[in-house]
Amino acid sequence: ADGVAYLRRTQLAEGSWYGRWGLNYIYGTWSALCALNAAGVDHQDPVIRKAAAWLLSTQNDDGGWGEDARSYRLDYSGYETAPTTASQTAWALLGLMAAGEVGHPAVARGVEYLIATQTQKGLWDEQRFTATGFPRVFYLRYHGYAKFFPLWALARYRNLRSTNTRVVGVGM
Repeated sequence: ADGVAYLRRTQLAEGSWYGRWGLNYIYGTWSALCALNAAGVDHQDPVIRKAAAWLLSTQNDDGGWGEDARSYRLDYSGYETAPTTASQTAWALLGLMAAGEVGHPAVARGVEYLIATQTQKGLWDEQRFTATGFPRVFYLRYHGYAKFFPLWALARYRNLRSTNTRVVGVGM
């Protein structure tokens, strides 16, 4: 109950949450939505609806999601869009699925983006920094992010669609 209350208190006005290990509001919002889902908060709860609407509003034209490190500015004035990355697309998809949105057309577009950009080796090339060392000081590129997060999102999408459910459980 304390964790849910904390998330309700710290959600930003536009619907997102600050992220720490991944870059930034996409990662934070995905993490918060997964926690709310695990805590059993109803998908129709206003805090979840607002977060899902925010994620949907930040989708890039190519179907994916991307966020620039400038979103960590001290004088933050809003989400900073960037070219799409596979890991940030996966975070947005995982967040939307945790919010019960597996059937939303934007989720299908995100999945299509991941499939279309997958290399012959079954992975994704990602050149942008998508992780933080210390915000505003240095940023990181964890090479695993572009491997396991997209695979996780695709597996979750497949599993939810094949079981005709909107409820995300433990695991994939």
